[in-house]
Amino acid sequence: MRFLAFAAALLALPAFAEPVIPEFTDETATAGLWTVYDGDWDYMVGGGVAVFDCSGNGFPDLFLAGGAGPSALYLNRSSEGGPLSFERSDAITLDAVIGAYPLDIDGDGVIDLVVLRQGANRLLRGLGDCQFEDANDAWGFDGGDGWSTAFSATWEQGAEWPTLAIGNYIDRNEDAFPWGSCTENWLHRPDGRRFGPPIALTPSHCALSMLFTDWNRSGRPSLRVSNDREYYKGGQEQLWHIEPDQPPRLYTEDEGWQRLRIWGMGIAAADLTGNGLPEFFLTSMADNWLQVLRDPMSGRPEYVNLAFQAGVTAHRPYTGGDIRPSTAWHPQFADVNNDGRLDLFIAKGNVAEMPDFAADDPNNLLLQTSEGLFIEAGERAGVASMGISRGAQLVDLNLDGQLDLVVVNRWTQAEIWRQTGAPAGNWLQIRLGQDGANRDAIGAVVEILRNERLESYEVTSGGGHVSGALGWLHFGLGEAETVDLRVIWPDGEAGAWQEVAANRFLILRRDAAAEPWLPE
Repeated sequence: MRFLAFAAALLALPAFAEPVIPEFTDETATAGLWTVYDGDWDYMVGGGVAVFDCSGNGFPDLFLAGGAGPSALYLNRSSEGGPLSFERSDAITLDAVIGAYPLDIDGDGVIDLVVLRQGANRLLRGLGDCQFEDANDAWGFDGGDGWSTAFSATWEQGAEWPTLAIGNYIDRNEDAFPWGSCTENWLHRPDGRRFGPPIALTPSHCALSMLFTDWNRSGRPSLRVSNDREYYKGGQEQLWHIEPDQPPRLYTEDEGWQRLRIWGMGIAAADLTGNGLPEFFLTSMADNWLQVLRDPMSGRPEYVNLAFQAGVTAHRPYTGGDIRPSTAWHPQFADVNNDGRLDLFIAKGNVAEMPDFAADDPNNLLLQTSEGLFIEAGERAGVASMGISRGAQLVDLNLDGQLDLVVVNRWTQAEIWRQTGAPAGNWLQIRLGQDGANRDAIGAVVEILRNERLESYEVTSGGGHVSGALGWLHFGLGEAETVDLRVIWPDGEAGAWQEVAANRFLILRRDAAAEPWLPE
């Protein structure tokens, strides 16, 4: 079977050439970000960052969760290729914020914001120029009164508005420490151009990450849910059928879904094997998983764990002297050094002061080699922070073609790094656009043909750990100066192949040639 061949190839690899180590410069002291994710036990999870362009100038802006402290919107004042610079805005003043995800809900071409909170969640309608208004009442959205810790969105077939999945954690109102008190997750389906009453996703097991993903390329995304086993009773990781006009239904063992119990904290997806289907990296405590389909041709969601073979277990600190097990939160696949191979970042940090887990727990930057293995480069790249990290985003903040890094920490200031070293290769950044509903084409698949290798990238909203992004899609191209690409749009229509040149920004719309874009 294919996974056996993949695993055998990894184990049989000879000595590999080390990838180019990216160089990051810590600009926390000068970039203008002052937010701290604060709070007691009721903010032990969460702490996200949302990345999106609310000003319309192409530069990504930031919204940082503050927990028991204030959240903050930061406007990007960086210049192309220059030092990172942000200005705090008073346009959003919400408290008790856990995390956030950007999404154009109403299809007006202006990005809105889904804010997860302790208490009522908020849908903030974008008004343009980084101004927002509360849209819960106008859009019929029931924000609830829970502890919301996970999110994902999709557009179901024929719907004008998205379906929102929101994951909730333990009962924050219990008097005793709430073991076994997981509260219900919600599915918010649209009713025309507003939302109907929320549908309970029962059973629920303290979700910390969710992701709508077309895992088998059927054209019908399913909902993956990663759950914190410490608080549920008898639960497991979940995969839900989400079919139009049908109630949500769990995949069963008879369908191939295997029982898995981990301290599930974050989900990242990417096609690492080149078969056009996503693999899934699941963060946990002391045991992170890389799931690969056992038999892609079977249509069954039966996965095997190849984290050890690929070198991404990331189960203990690699520097700092603490050898106790790690606690992993936000994962993200991205080509950090532009060599044409996806790498993996993992934000790390103790829940608080758990004695059986590492206190000095540096974030991981795992670089993929040409042979498909991953090696640790966090310390050499300059991002091995010992902060108690939670949410994060790898994103090109100054539009120079290289990914920068922002990380939210518990109890201490958020950190930000600019990538300043020479890249290992070329790059391409694109934005998708279509008329009508789902303007940013959530659910599309971008295919890139480079050096006779077909690479597939699913455009999603959700996953990670309470940290979302919407904007430029970044691709490392290695030595390739041109590539062929096409978009398979969310309704399954495949666009024409186009040859495009490297090291530029492009806007791709349906039935149109790629449109160049330049920073101003």
